Amino acid sequence: MPEGWRRLVDELARSDDWTTAAELAARLDVTSRSIRSWAAQANGAGPRVVRSGPDGYRLDHAALAERAAAEAERADERPADRPEGRVAQLVRRLVDADHSLDVYEIAAAMHVSDSTLESDLSRVRARVRGTGLSLERRGSTVRLTGPESASRRLLGALLREESARGRAGIAALRRRFPELPGFREALVAELDRAGYAPNEYALDDVLLHVVIAVDRITRDRTLEAEPVEPVSAAPSAADGARDPAPDPVEELLGRLVDDRLGVRLPASDRAHLARLLRTRAATRRVDGAPASDERPASPRSALVRGIVARAASEYLVELEGDDFIERLALHIDHLAERSAEESFSRNPLTAQIKTAYPLIYELGVYVASELRRTEGIRVNDDEIAYLAMHLGARLDRRRAERDEVRVRIDAPAYHDLRETLAKRVRAAAGEGVLLTDGSPADLVVAVVPPVDASERVVLVGPLPTEDDLERVRAEIVRMRRARRTARLAARLSETIEPGFFVRGMRGLDREDVIRLLGDRLIDAGVVDRAYVDGAVERERMSSTAFADHLAVPHAMTMTATRTGIAIAVDDVPVDWAGSPVHVVALIAFSDSGRAEFQEVFDQFVETFSERQNVLRLVKGATDYPGLVAELTRLMDALPR
Repeated sequence: MPEGWRRLVDELARSDDWTTAAELAARLDVTSRSIRSWAAQANGAGPRVVRSGPDGYRLDHAALAERAAAEAERADERPADRPEGRVAQLVRRLVDADHSLDVYEIAAAMHVSDSTLESDLSRVRARVRGTGLSLERRGSTVRLTGPESASRRLLGALLREESARGRAGIAALRRRFPELPGFREALVAELDRAGYAPNEYALDDVLLHVVIAVDRITRDRTLEAEPVEPVSAAPSAADGARDPAPDPVEELLGRLVDDRLGVRLPASDRAHLARLLRTRAATRRVDGAPASDERPASPRSALVRGIVARAASEYLVELEGDDFIERLALHIDHLAERSAEESFSRNPLTAQIKTAYPLIYELGVYVASELRRTEGIRVNDDEIAYLAMHLGARLDRRRAERDEVRVRIDAPAYHDLRETLAKRVRAAAGEGVLLTDGSPADLVVAVVPPVDASERVVLVGPLPTEDDLERVRAEIVRMRRARRTARLAARLSETIEPGFFVRGMRGLDREDVIRLLGDRLIDAGVVDRAYVDGAVERERMSSTAFADHLAVPHAMTMTATRTGIAIAVDDVPVDWAGSPVHVVALIAFSDSGRAEFQEVFDQFVETFSERQNVLRLVKGATDYPGLVAELTRLMDALPR
């Protein structure tokens, strides 16, 4: 496939939103005409993987998967058409070989010239650097040497990279093992029965290691020469001098691989895979053991309790609970092991969590920063998202009374139809809704059109259908969001002073932009230099581009003299750790403003993460009066 086709697909794969040809051209440093040409090439054969419309282009992930599956059927017979594809094929040949390979025979088998193969061997040498493997060359022969565990890690990395590019990758392994879905289902059930909480988001990564191990074992490549010491819970005092009990994870994993995949795992392979499963995708439940002295205990419980208490105090949220602390501590124990090995779990929900739950993600960042400060545990964005998922599951955010929606049911009295309608509306609307018989009401659910047309009304049937109830739910959600957005617009106009607005970020990187905006806040006496340095340090931990087109940098302390927001916009996006950003808002809160931090932070991201709002702001905010006017229009455009 053409080089441009792949570049376009790779860029579109970074977002589910529509992207204009002009934006794509700016990111890829080509013309809009090239973008249109590449889109046509992408759709020239097979399913249409690039969709086009009035708002630009977007990737059809289902069509891309369909094309990848079709390509996978021919992958073994077809020579690779790009250097990275040839390198992957070459690595697999070298890893599978039990002797040195002749370079001229490899070139003939791969249908490339001798000079091309020499270039590819140089790429292989660079690719394996730092993996524990090395490429040895003797005359016209070459071989890959190193431990089996390093070979497996390399194979896994190559398969993930190929899958990310829409090639065969992991799909090819899954076709070779059609029993894998049944194995996965059985593994989840067995872990649950054994008292473990499976992490199904990370389980696929462990299954990749399992199928690679099974494939290697069938080729007589085992880990027997690399004994792995199992990681198990500390024995209880009641154990005395007894021999340690068999590891339940090892036992069930070995049995399932034997029964479902038809391969008996050697002891070292079984221990290695069980350790991966424990540290990445299966945490012992606090309530999983029947006796109190068998309950898993983490040596980090006290540390985690202190970190959580500081997070709760800093962000004004409630995170108490002994079982929650213990579960989080056990998760962090495994996280520490992954961090030490620099072998992090992948999280398919990271982007969604950052975009949809920015405060919860920020709590994850806070916990990660404390782990780094206290124990030197370093993590990536995916692991921060897992921390956020633990915190978010516990966090029961109290809805403010001003977000309560008063709903009146208007229906003629006829037997119990009105009461039945009220019960169904209450059940459909959920929490935060107050049914009232009088006025004023925020929303009227009526069977017949009311005389007073000034109230907001949703008409339903006397026996409401699911469509009726869904319209009621949607209207309540819309009203809550409208209220929050209106409050946000009002607060933004108060906190963004004329000197806090910057138009243009071209030629700057993200740290330059943070310091540019920080200087505006420093000049106004809102923050000091330490706050700006803290915002830069926070940015280095994890990107604050919580959604496409928007970044919200900030420090992790609330030391501003007053709340202020410095904002920069540009119609040409700045590269923000790989995300194209048009709007940057450096937010500084004072300690007295902590109570409003959660709402402002969440709602700023929620409002301006909508692409149309960002582009509208960029277009209208040519100067400070334009910024204020655009915020006012945003507020006025909200439904009353």
